[in-house]
Amino acid sequence: MITKYLLKKTTLENKMASHNDLGNLGEVLATEYLIKQGYSILDKNWRYLKAEIDIIAQKENTLAIVEVKTRTTDFFGNPEEFITKGKIKLLIAATDAYVQQKNIDVEVRFDVIAIVKNNKETKLNHIKEAFLAFE
Repeated sequence: MITKYLLKKTTLENKMASHNDLGNLGEVLATEYLIKQGYSILDKNWRYLKAEIDIIAQKENTLAIVEVKTRTTDFFGNPEEFITKGKIKLLIAATDAYVQQKNIDVEVRFDVIAIVKNNKETKLNHIKEAFLAFE
């Protein structure tokens, strides 16, 4: 019985590690993309309470709060479709805290970078103004 539990746990840990690796790879791809588009990366994985902002970038007078969603397939839907209203509320609260803490006075925009990455292809979709703070 212990052996089965350890094997199951190991399999689950491998799946979790693989999932985390995919998420980390997505954030690397998104960061590289943003830099090529002329953005400055101010912070990555910035935490506030229960919220985490994947990428905080700036281009000219606009602060882009970027949520990165990476999947291996879009069979069940596009990656951006998996952002919940709860996640959006957390992002807005974290953004408010970030702007106040850093004393930043710029326009704020919420973007999503949706990535489908598998052995055959890598598709990246940058959705600017994916949602508004007052929705």
